[in-house]
Amino acid sequence: MTARYLARRLGRVVLVVWAAYTLSFAVLYLLPGDPVQTMLSGAAGGDGAAVDPHEAQRLRHTLGLDRPLAVQYTSMLGHALRGDLGTSIRSGAPVRGQLAQALPDTLSVALPALVLSVLVALCLALLGAWPRRRALRRAATALPSLGTAVPSFWLGLLLAQWISFRWGLLPATGGGRSPRATLLPALTLALPIGCVLAQVLGRGLRAALAEPYADVARSRGAGRARLLLAHALRNASVPALALLGVVCGQLLAGAVLVETVFARDGIGRLAMDAVTYQDLPVVQGVVVLAALVTALVNLVVDLLLPLLDPRTASEAADAVPAH
Repeated sequence: MTARYLARRLGRVVLVVWAAYTLSFAVLYLLPGDPVQTMLSGAAGGDGAAVDPHEAQRLRHTLGLDRPLAVQYTSMLGHALRGDLGTSIRSGAPVRGQLAQALPDTLSVALPALVLSVLVALCLALLGAWPRRRALRRAATALPSLGTAVPSFWLGLLLAQWISFRWGLLPATGGGRSPRATLLPALTLALPIGCVLAQVLGRGLRAALAEPYADVARSRGAGRARLLLAHALRNASVPALALLGVVCGQLLAGAVLVETVFARDGIGRLAMDAVTYQDLPVVQGVVVLAALVTALVNLVVDLLLPLLDPRTASEAADAVPAH
C-alpha cells in the first residue's frame, strides 16, 4: 500500500463530505416554506399565528438569509472548513455544541447495535452452513431475508410491546446510557442490519466451501468446524467487511426512527427537529457528521481489507498509475 493510494483515499473522504454538505444545502433551499416564518409563528403560539413582516425581515437580515444563495453557501462553507458549523436558527446555540451534546446518546445505542449486528450475522451465516441437515440450512438461510423485509419502526414497536409491556424486562422509552436503557433500541437497529450482513457472509461461506482449497482441507481430515472457522470464514468475511462502511451510515440513519420510537435524545432526534423547522445549520451539521463517519469507516475498511485478502493489496497497487 503506497502513500499515493492513501492520499487518494483521504481525498475521497474530503470529496464525500463536501458533496454531502453541498447537496444538503441545495435540497433544503428547494424545500417549500421559510424557516424564519416557521420560527416566528411557533414563538407566537402556533403555525397559523400572524407574523410581523418587519420582524421577519429583521430576523432574516440578522441570520444572513437575505443574502444571495451563492454568498450564503461560500460563507457557510468557509466557516465549516474552520470548524465552525454556525448557530442554530431555532435556538441560537452553536451547532457544534448541539452535536457534541447529542452524539454520546446516539453512540450509546449505535455502538452496541454494531456489535450485536455482527454477532447476529455471524450466527445466522454459520447456521446456514454448519448443520448437515439440508432442511436446517435452508431454514437458517431464509431467516436473513425475512429480517431485512421487516421495517425498523414496526420491529421496534413489536419488541417494545413484548419485551417491555408484556414481560417487563426492559424500559420501553426514555434516555439514559445504561445497558438496560440502550439494549432494546440497539437490538431494534441491529437485527435488520445483521440480517443484511448475514446474507453477504452466508453467500461467502457457501462459495468458500465449494473452492478447491476446501476439498484439500477435507482430504487432510479437517472437520466441519475447523473448515468453517479456520478456512472459509476468513475469505467469506472480506465482502461482509466491505459492506461494514455502508452499515455504519445506516446506523446513523436508523437512529432517527429508533430515537423517535423509544423517545430518546440523540443525533436522530436533533436531525428530525431541524428538518421540521428548516434549521439549515443544524441539518448540515448532522449531514456532515454522518458523511464524515461513513467516509472514515470506509477508509478504515479499505486499509484493513489487504490484511484479510492480499489480492486487494495488489489491486490497490495496480490502481495507482506508475511514473
